Amino acid sequence: MLNPYSRTELVIGREAVEKLHHSRVAVFGLGGVGGSAVEALARSGVGTLDLIDNDQVCMTNLNRQQFATVHTVGKQKTDAAEERIHDIDSAIIVHKYPVFYLPEKKDLFPFSKWDYIIDCIDTVTAKLDIIEEAKQLNIPILSSMGCGNRLDPSQLRIMDLYETSGDPLSRIMRHECRKRGIESLDVVCSLEEPVKPMAGDASDAKNQRAGSKRRSIPGSTAFVPPAAGILAASFAVRKLIQE
Repeated sequence: MLNPYSRTELVIGREAVEKLHHSRVAVFGLGGVGGSAVEALARSGVGTLDLIDNDQVCMTNLNRQQFATVHTVGKQKTDAAEERIHDIDSAIIVHKYPVFYLPEKKDLFPFSKWDYIIDCIDTVTAKLDIIEEAKQLNIPILSSMGCGNRLDPSQLRIMDLYETSGDPLSRIMRHECRKRGIESLDVVCSLEEPVKPMAGDASDAKNQRAGSKRRSIPGSTAFVPPAAGILAASFAVRKLIQE
């Protein structure tokens, strides 16, 4: 009998589809990368999704984020994501964590129950702690590197962190992971040279909220972050069905 995963089954087989139904994946960050990763995981039939993001959908998310529409602006991203997931498959179990991940809050998260982790957050301290926890518990993890200020999704790659070059976030992460003895890390990274963001309403508004201190706000497009999320989900699914 036909079902939402009949076409997927033609590619990976019934046993693999069943394996995905019994898998539990955590996605940290539901922005341009994480949102697309979550939707792809849901459409692939991953049975349980843990969603971690403390943010609300805002107007500047509409240009790239999967769960951002005029109807979801102002909603908690975890709530918008859950609604979207259940519009795809109401049987998928969703665990929501509308909090900002901090090392001191790690006990709130059931790391040992996850079969795979996709890290799509920007804060280096939090990224490193999630990666360290995953490595200690032998949970496979993929981490997203910089996707802002880029236009060409064809230059995205899945690679080891220590093979990356030209990406500012990857450079910081290589240094910090080396200090912590993390010898390898799967990442999705762009080979494209980032452009310098131009001045505009988004950066001006962010700077006003931050006070007089001016900060460089990354630009983003509808192409690179969502494509990175699709790549991350594809890699995760392939790893899950291979085990």
